[in-house]
Amino acid sequence: MTLPDHIQSPSGHPREECGVFAIYGHEEAARVTYFGLFALQHRGQESAGIVASDGCNVSEHKGMGLASTVFKESILQNLPGSLAIGHVRYSTTGSSTISNAQPFLAHVGDEYYALAHNGNIVNALSLRSELENRGSIFQSTMDSEVIIHLMAPHLKRGLEKALAIALQQVEGAYSLVMLTRDKIIAARDPRGFRPLALGKQNGGWVVASETCAFDLVGADYVRDIEPGEVLIIDAEGCKSLNPFPVMKHCHCIFELIYFARPDSQIFGQNVYLCRKRLGHELAREYRPDVDLVMPFPDSGNYAAIGYAEESGIPFEMGMIRNHYVGRTFIQPTQPMRDFAVRVKLNPVKPLLEGKKVLIVEDSIVRGTTSKNRVKHLQAIGIKELHMVISCPPTRFPCPYGIDFSSKGELIAAKMDHEKAIADFIGLDFLHYLTVDGMVRATGLPKDCFCLACYTGNYPMIPPEKMDKCCMEKRHP
Repeated sequence: MTLPDHIQSPSGHPREECGVFAIYGHEEAARVTYFGLFALQHRGQESAGIVASDGCNVSEHKGMGLASTVFKESILQNLPGSLAIGHVRYSTTGSSTISNAQPFLAHVGDEYYALAHNGNIVNALSLRSELENRGSIFQSTMDSEVIIHLMAPHLKRGLEKALAIALQQVEGAYSLVMLTRDKIIAARDPRGFRPLALGKQNGGWVVASETCAFDLVGADYVRDIEPGEVLIIDAEGCKSLNPFPVMKHCHCIFELIYFARPDSQIFGQNVYLCRKRLGHELAREYRPDVDLVMPFPDSGNYAAIGYAEESGIPFEMGMIRNHYVGRTFIQPTQPMRDFAVRVKLNPVKPLLEGKKVLIVEDSIVRGTTSKNRVKHLQAIGIKELHMVISCPPTRFPCPYGIDFSSKGELIAAKMDHEKAIADFIGLDFLHYLTVDGMVRATGLPKDCFCLACYTGNYPMIPPEKMDKCCMEKRHP
């Protein structure tokens, strides 16, 4: 199996995970799914796919690139049916090829099973090895495919039983949707790492990674799918199963800080308001004598608004983003990398020149992008540069579906205090939000979150030990 490369994105931020969408009971299910994927595009720009069913025939289309590139009118017309699932992908496990685009579709017996998944199954390698030894033939390097192979021997006992048996064998983070000819299934891992929500639209049902997709397709939010819940939607309605023992919740706090769209509601919280509260907490912890507060757009916008509200320091958009530059704009030489930074963001020189400026960002991963941006600001004659980060230092890689760099590439793992990082980036002062301040801003209890990327306290066995442990457990 191909393991993650953990290559950092050119933006300097962690790369997105994936987004899933499903709909039951709409005569143009594929078209609605396309719009749902459009709303979730921020969660993955590598590939997109839709599988639809009309109750008898199942059809699919997948491709590399954005949903708007992969799907055209003629393609959507060839995906008939009243139920469909879709996926936008950034790979955290498996290489970037069309064979790894989701949903994954398999024909087992007389039924079709399509699956789309957000997260990362940390014992996928050992499960795959065991299944291959039993004769399973894999079509991709996706960890998601493991679930279908685990289900296959038990399908004679019924879909519900087969899926429960399969999911009880996997460890890690998953929010998934599945399609058969006449059913939609949604499931969330028992720790609830990744968000997954249920909505209703004109008598039909909708499932999505984030509620912003409901807003676009005109669906009403009903509730979150609970950690450990398996939800089956068919002609009889919704049936909820709970095949797992109750476990401590481990919601990924980085969803609230960075990944989720600000107009989404996840883990019971509005993301926009949560990010403003992160700014409030930053202003309570660190308030220097500066002339203005500004974000690096767009990631720091909402925390910067909150910081300005709490501190009373004027908020300004001191850097202007060029929205017509693609995310993959990068060149191999250092001068061209510097040019790429200037193409994406350009400072408003008369506003900033000679001023003491506080920049608000949501994260620093490697530090190289922040360093290039700060270098560009220094060149226009800013008097002082402060930066505040609306989360603690990211010191540990994430095995649960976010493609952070390996630990060796994380600047806060190499430099263990703020002064060293500030000097590397070229700042006068740097302040990270404390863990307690970050959690307080969410409005939720600390023990419901996974904080492993900040603390190193993984809620399950770390991935480098997981496969060995699982193999020993299965083959004593």
